[in-house]
Amino acid sequence: MGYAELHLHLEGTLEPELAFGLAERNHITLPWHDVDDLRSRYHYGCLQDFLDIYYANMEVLRTGEDFAELTNAYLSRAAKAGVVRAEVFLDLQAHLARGIPAETVLGGVSAALRDSEANHRVSSGLIVTFLRHLPASDAELAYDQALATGVDLLGIGLCSSEVGFPAAPFAPLWARARADGLHTVAHAGEEGDASYVWEALRDLKVERVDHGIRAMEDPMLVEHLRQNRIPLTACPLSNVRLKAVPSLAAHPLPAMLDAGLLVTVNSDDPAYFGGYLDENIAAVREQFGLSDDHLATLAANSIEASFLSPAEKARLRS
Repeated sequence: MGYAELHLHLEGTLEPELAFGLAERNHITLPWHDVDDLRSRYHYGCLQDFLDIYYANMEVLRTGEDFAELTNAYLSRAAKAGVVRAEVFLDLQAHLARGIPAETVLGGVSAALRDSEANHRVSSGLIVTFLRHLPASDAELAYDQALATGVDLLGIGLCSSEVGFPAAPFAPLWARARADGLHTVAHAGEEGDASYVWEALRDLKVERVDHGIRAMEDPMLVEHLRQNRIPLTACPLSNVRLKAVPSLAAHPLPAMLDAGLLVTVNSDDPAYFGGYLDENIAAVREQFGLSDDHLATLAANSIEASFLSPAEKARLRS
């Protein structure tokens, strides 16, 4: 059974072993003693605890070769997890802020994605995500730099901390990206309540909502999502690690399925949150006693929710 992975941050696939390998290659000293020390810190009291480690490790990514190696490592693991389509996120602003040129970042990633089908039997697309805790003007500058590289983009997305950082200021950039022929998504309804999902739909007119688990708090929103077949990219193990839900047993995935929502399962930042797509699927199957039919629905949902052409969707569903 093949899945499309639609909520995956490439930087979040940086395994400790690769982080230390790149650090040695690039003559960088990480603030951890060794691989075991780093991995022992993957318990978070809040989102910021995770982000502190995430950005510290990101320092090892310096060259196009580094970004290509990171991307290929993910694609290889994703293929083993049953992923046949990957629409991956990249936080370009975080690298620009470190002085790494857009050409280096996007060139390395795109080189690996170009060969993803040939090398890994995984079709792929690149979504550049922008950080909602930074000004929209900063995102616009990063978008200009991304376009100037000439790298093919599938879409743009909004990520980072939700609460206190409204999506509305980004509406002009999202409108511009749509005019440029790109798809649009946004993180909403993970730490923010259902109103953040409404805002992403209303102001950014997103085609897909990333996370979206707190949409279940609003029956009118649930019905809107159901009627319009708006996809939600749930990330169960991530939600548990970041305490968006108190436990996996409390995750709303079964209720989302029962409500007829176009919900998908994804791994988010698997190197940090305890599991790639197959491990997320196995965890929810065991926790909720999901049947083969449930898993088939999740797989079909993921293909439908992807940005592939209708013909490609039909081919993968078969």
